[in-house]
Amino acid sequence: MTLSSRIAPPSDALLGARRVLEIEGQALLDMAAALPEDLAAAIDCIQACQGRVIVSGIGKSGHIGRKIAATLASTGTPACFVHAAEASHGDLGMITSADVCLLISNSGETSELRDLVAYTRRFSIPLIAISSRNDSSLMKMADHRLLLPAAPEACSIGMAPTTSTTLALALGDALAVSLMSRRGFRPQDFSVFHPGGKLGAQMAKVEQLMHAGDAVPLVDAETDMRETLLVMTSKGFGIAGIVRSGKLVGVITDGDLRRNMDGLLDRRAIEIAKDSPVTVTPDVLAATALAKLNAHAIGALFVVDGDGAPVGVLHVHDCLRAGVV
Repeated sequence: MTLSSRIAPPSDALLGARRVLEIEGQALLDMAAALPEDLAAAIDCIQACQGRVIVSGIGKSGHIGRKIAATLASTGTPACFVHAAEASHGDLGMITSADVCLLISNSGETSELRDLVAYTRRFSIPLIAISSRNDSSLMKMADHRLLLPAAPEACSIGMAPTTSTTLALALGDALAVSLMSRRGFRPQDFSVFHPGGKLGAQMAKVEQLMHAGDAVPLVDAETDMRETLLVMTSKGFGIAGIVRSGKLVGVITDGDLRRNMDGLLDRRAIEIAKDSPVTVTPDVLAATALAKLNAHAIGALFVVDGDGAPVGVLHVHDCLRAGVV
């Protein structure tokens, strides 16, 4: 038999793919309709934890456990993954009495987890179990039992971990998001744990990207335009902020200079400036500031404090360099 003769026709392949999604999707709906009985208690237990959530599992459950630990940690619940086999060779020392253990085993009889279970019982460490068998050894030993609904694996032979791992992963997400809500986790908290990559860029605030201090092109309202031009040229933003009594009252742009060439050098800054300048505050997300720059078709804007005093300037290129789009 050749390789090509063993490949299913595209229509059969799509039917098989759809069947997998339907089986797993239905299992998720079943779990949503009948949540594990101990779920609320497990959430309370983790919220009260003074240490970390120690997550462990073997094989596919281990991969799921790593993701659950990562999601918990990035959303305000300290957590880490401990490999069950390594735990038996010294890594049990990573677990303290202030921690909570979350162990995952579809069968509930994973031999590699036995030392971890025994350790939690010996030192009275709260144990949360995720399993498909309520009568398994793991579930019998657990303080809180998160029972997965009875559902067939989605693979063609009914043996490969598919539906069971999807359910465990989704249940981990449910734990993490519920804890986020309980803790009042905010977008700015999220940005603390995601400083890199696109997520970090999208969560950056204006105060992180703006130019401040001597870099800000500011002149007094009564400053003559000769001096104003020097400030605009030396600062390099193509813009000057007009200040009166410490507050930003207007802005001059390169476009304003071109529109007022007649007798420009004989006039004062306030005579050329546009009033009601476009501004943002330092605590605004850089993505929001970029949207404002685009909406007004301008290249830079001033950053002001709560009293209207200028504290910085943000250029569109600052946002683009930081990866804000």
